[in-house]
Amino acid sequence: MTRLTIICTSLLPLAAASLRAGAPVYVALWFDTEDYIEPAADDAAVRIAHDLTGLGVRATFKVVGEKARVLEQRGRWDVVRALALHDIGYHSNFHSVQPTPALYLRDLGFVEGAAEFERREGPGALDLARIFGVRPICYGQPGNSWAPQSNAALRHMGIPVYLDEGSQVGLNDQPFWYGGLLYIYNMGRFQLRAPLDGDEPAAKSNERFERAAAELRSRGGGVISIYYHPTEFVTTEFWDAVNFAKGANPERTAWRRPRRRTEAESERCYGILHDYVAHAKDVPGVRFVTARELLQLYGSPAPPPVERARIAAYMSARQTFLAAEDGVLSAADMLLRLLGIEPEVVDGPATRMASSPDGANIPRAAFERAKTDAVSFIRANKRLPAAVWIGSDKLSIGDFAATLAGDDDAAAEIVVRRANLEFERYFSHEPRKAFDWPIHPEGFSAPELLELGKLQGWTLKPARLR
Repeated sequence: MTRLTIICTSLLPLAAASLRAGAPVYVALWFDTEDYIEPAADDAAVRIAHDLTGLGVRATFKVVGEKARVLEQRGRWDVVRALALHDIGYHSNFHSVQPTPALYLRDLGFVEGAAEFERREGPGALDLARIFGVRPICYGQPGNSWAPQSNAALRHMGIPVYLDEGSQVGLNDQPFWYGGLLYIYNMGRFQLRAPLDGDEPAAKSNERFERAAAELRSRGGGVISIYYHPTEFVTTEFWDAVNFAKGANPERTAWRRPRRRTEAESERCYGILHDYVAHAKDVPGVRFVTARELLQLYGSPAPPPVERARIAAYMSARQTFLAAEDGVLSAADMLLRLLGIEPEVVDGPATRMASSPDGANIPRAAFERAKTDAVSFIRANKRLPAAVWIGSDKLSIGDFAATLAGDDDAAAEIVVRRANLEFERYFSHEPRKAFDWPIHPEGFSAPELLELGKLQGWTLKPARLR
């Protein structure tokens, strides 16, 4: 029996139990497994994995490429075996060694940036697959070092899920499709954890979880995201903060190990996690799932069949996702439908262009040629063009989509309509805050990445549980 068969089979009792409990609440518990400096972090990963296995809970361990290679060098196959009982994700090749993804991608375009991401990060994913014996199911950026070019690269690398936390893009505090990937990201009030330090009583953490689960049940179900780092359980400071803060990049021989917790402190932290997970597991209707299981539960980004007339009326007024009875269409899905292209995953435009025609009308023949050219571009490049040419003039892709949607296929001249890119509201407009991370150079700001992210908003839409 293959691993995939086992996973799919395991979903059947999970789904049945959820139906009995009413609206399902799924918990994605994940661990950024990254500290390859402090050997005690290896022991923490084993301890956590075994504790969760004992509770009957499978988590997702997102492992850094260098962490996997160091485990191999140290002969820590006990760690590899313990983590492999859960789901394996990817957390970049070197994590905090400079330059981090947002740094090396900030000044690159979408296409060249995707190639550069795969050049730098691809080897780590391959090492993970070699060492753990399974291709990583998900990726999440180190810190706040997010970049939209990674979406195209990850699809090419066969990694279908983006699992992390950040503020660059988000949709109603729940999973969404973006760039052809299932994103569990920017989960807002449904991003929870029991703090390992401080004076918060367990009852307060548990109550916060119960409230979130009750709200999701009242809304028809959804996902709660919980994450930790194994190194947190054995150190009092992060391994990378003591070595790579503010853009620093010391030689490996100069790396310092983070300060350790006492054994008693570590035991206290393990107990907090164990009790928090055990309590959450017993909340009615709650099921812990891995990134791989979430992908099964949410299906695929394939759009549902919707009447062309309904799409046209919607897109002529606004460009954003459309929630239909049996699924959701992104703005890109609808544009492809209007152009007569079979549904497929495409990227948004690689740059932003403004419209140039002075007149308000376009002759029918010229517009039909422009449509044919747009179809050719999309099929050749698997992304939307930044603009569509009308002879020596051009329409931005937004204006073209609005104009195409408003065309009745009969008039001798087509009235140009202007874009209303509503999907851009789901993106951060704070280029410094969105990338605030102690490892980035001080004052680091990346408006270029947010701009590229907005351009990919054509692919954004909520994910629906099957």
